[in-house]
Amino acid sequence: MPLFTVEQEYNAILEEKKSRFLAFLVPHVDFAQRLADLRDEHKKANHHVTAFRRMLPEGRIDEGGKDDGEPSGTSGMPTLKTLIGADLVDVGVIIVRYFGGTKLGTGGLARAYSGAANLAIREADLVPWLRIKTRSVSASFSSSAELERQVILLQLEIIERTFTEDGVTLLVSGPEDQIDKL
Repeated sequence: MPLFTVEQEYNAILEEKKSRFLAFLVPHVDFAQRLADLRDEHKKANHHVTAFRRMLPEGRIDEGGKDDGEPSGTSGMPTLKTLIGADLVDVGVIIVRYFGGTKLGTGGLARAYSGAANLAIREADLVPWLRIKTRSVSASFSSSAELERQVILLQLEIIERTFTEDGVTLLVSGPEDQIDKL
C-alpha cells in the first residue's frame, strides 16, 4: 500500500450550524510548534482537536488523536480515521473550533471534524512518502568519478565528502530503495 505525505501546510474551513472548524494539515515535523502557535493565535477558540500519524524508524506507524474537551471519541478519532483513510503518514491535523451556539450531537461532531480534515486533505498536494536512508560509501581515487556518477543517476544527495589516503568516502542520503541500489 503506497503512503503519502505533505511537504507544507494546507488548510480549510468548514461551517456547521454556525460553528467554524478551521483545519490545518501540516508535516509532522511542524506539528507541535504549529499547535502551540494556533493555541496562541486562537485563544478564544473552544477546542483545538488534533490527530497525527508518523513513521517510526523500525517501520511501525505511531498515531493518535485528542478530543481537547469534546465528548470522548467525537473528534480526535474521526480526524485520525480520516488520515488513515487517505493513507497519510508523517502528518498532523489541527482543527480549531469556534462554537456557534448550536450543539451538533456526537454524530454531528464526528462528521464535522472528519469533514474539516477531509477538506484540508483535498486542498493538499499529496506526495508519495519514501523512507529516507543515509549511507556511507567509499571508493578509490580512480573509482571516485564512477561512484559520483552513480550517485547522480540515482538522484541521491551527497551530504558529506571526505578524502582519505586511499580515496574518497561519501555520506549520501535518499530514498531507501535508491540507496540500496548504490
